Amino acid sequence: MSVTGSVPPHVETGRLRVHDSHIAGLRTVASLEALKGVLALVGGFVLLSLRHKDLGDVAENIIEALHLNPAHRVFHAIIGAAGRMSHKRLITIVCVAVGYAIIRFIEALGLWHARAWAEWFAIVSGAAYLPLEIIEVSKHPTHIIRWGVLVINILVVLYMIYVRWDALTEEKRCPEGV
Repeated sequence: MSVTGSVPPHVETGRLRVHDSHIAGLRTVASLEALKGVLALVGGFVLLSLRHKDLGDVAENIIEALHLNPAHRVFHAIIGAAGRMSHKRLITIVCVAVGYAIIRFIEALGLWHARAWAEWFAIVSGAAYLPLEIIEVSKHPTHIIRWGVLVINILVVLYMIYVRWDALTEEKRCPEGV
């Protein structure tokens, strides 16, 4: 008798069936989370590579390269803040970026393997950003990128809620030990 023979067939196949039907969606969300992690690492390493440079000059060069007005108050504030950034603060930001990336990679791995904890984590972490994203969209209602980020995050949170709901209703229909 095999180990799987001790588990009722409807439980074994029921759980797999629910996640199998969502595997493409879960892996899409996992890829998105992994991309966030990669972007955080790239940003962290770029900052780390600038640790011996005048960050104010670097920020001004980037703003000018993007054909933005460095005299605009927002860009002027960014240039000033970059120029005042200490080495210790830069290293702290790099460490935060690496920590954020690690969290995103762990979540992505969990979602890739259809783990319930990762699904719950995706719901909570995605929903946590929604108020901030809504505030940003309300401040800048014509900013298409902010709208895109908000819509994608809402879709991800709603999809993850749907996946969890589907799994929970399947568990109720086919409880373990029945």
